[in-house]
Amino acid sequence: MRHGQTRFNELHRIQGASDSPLTALGIDQAKQARAFIQDVTFDHAYCSTQERASDTLEIVTENQISYTRLKGLKEYDFGVFEGQSEQLNPKITGDNGYGDFFVQFGGESADQVAQRMDQTITEIMMQPDNQQVLIVSHGGAIFSFARLHFDAAGILGHGFKNLSTLIFTFDTETQAFTYQKVLTLASLTNK
Repeated sequence: MRHGQTRFNELHRIQGASDSPLTALGIDQAKQARAFIQDVTFDHAYCSTQERASDTLEIVTENQISYTRLKGLKEYDFGVFEGQSEQLNPKITGDNGYGDFFVQFGGESADQVAQRMDQTITEIMMQPDNQQVLIVSHGGAIFSFARLHFDAAGILGHGFKNLSTLIFTFDTETQAFTYQKVLTLASLTNK
């Protein structure tokens, strides 16, 4: 699940390693997204160490589930581009996201983010009793993880909207992730 709208999202600022608070809309989005999980009992919940992710998780679960914050679930580090206008982002082509573009500016590559996310989520899923898990993370990080396991660009396009939720299964023997579906806030209103 991606976090709710933040102040930087609203201002169209690049937000990766930097953090900004949820907006009133972001809080409302998280409340709406409760419908995604209302009939699910989670064994565990996880989020990145960034406030926007933990705040979203707390709102979505109504503080009814304990959770673990993990650095491996953090968003891209965009280097010196943090906090700058989104207009400075390079155009995304293909399914490798931003590629190595941000490395030259002190940030991470798409492959670094993908491997970090994959390792972290695999470790989460290999924990005993982790059959139903809620993970709240970030758009770029989730896309980077997803592209390792399925046609992320074909399914998600080049965006993963606030509170969109990627559903997948995990096979502990093969350590393989299988895409199931994506839930969006728009899908709630289209029922």
